Amino acid sequence: MPSYRSFHEAEGCPFAGLRDTGRKVSVNRFLPPVKPQDIICIGLNYRAHADELKLPYPKNPVVFMKPTSCAAGHGHPIVAPRVSEKMDYEVELAVVIGRECKDVTPEEAMDYVLGYTCANDLSTRDWQKLPELSGSQWCRSKSFDGFAPLGPVLATKEEIPDPGALRVQTFVNGVQMQDSTTRDLIFSVPEIISFLSMGSRLQPGTVILTGTPFGVAEGRSPQPWLKPGDRVAVEVEGIGRLENTIVADSSSARCFHVPKL
Repeated sequence: MPSYRSFHEAEGCPFAGLRDTGRKVSVNRFLPPVKPQDIICIGLNYRAHADELKLPYPKNPVVFMKPTSCAAGHGHPIVAPRVSEKMDYEVELAVVIGRECKDVTPEEAMDYVLGYTCANDLSTRDWQKLPELSGSQWCRSKSFDGFAPLGPVLATKEEIPDPGALRVQTFVNGVQMQDSTTRDLIFSVPEIISFLSMGSRLQPGTVILTGTPFGVAEGRSPQPWLKPGDRVAVEVEGIGRLENTIVADSSSARCFHVPKL
């Protein structure tokens, strides 16, 4: 795991302004770099990813939500749900909204961005694909606890002047599984923000996941589903490396009967 251990201490709020105290501090445990107000996700937003799944390019952004309970930090263990056999990884550029916006144009959208972080839109493909489990919706398949790791840090929009030209990668146990750039996005970051703001107020702290590129387990043969013990790292150029380990579900909870997958 990368060594992020020493940081400059800052006081204040990232949405209202921060002041460098001049002190350095050590960090033993990472929280998500922002406490999400909402987690809004865009699906099927890379051309090559749509191609690998043999799906047409969407005419408008495909939108779904994750509960904020999905948020996890760099280094946090992620529990593999016992009710799924097809857990998948998805590297994504995450956009963090810095101030309230509604009905903004693409030309105005970047004025409302605080910064960016790495995200892993973890998914269970069996729950995503089977109507009897998902109700033909994506949300449940992507909403298990910890299924939205974020981090390791928040890069400001000044540090990332062009979010449309960033390399994004995934590694599982050190093996590269995804490697693309945000140039392949179907809908750009400004277009996504504008679309989501139509008639809906985006609050400071809203996290927007912008889609994943080619190379997911679902599109491979054989399909290398994630399993306990796997180390998953996602990287976004200019931000850093977000790494988590998949662990087995050790709970003794009983729930309703799940159909055989």
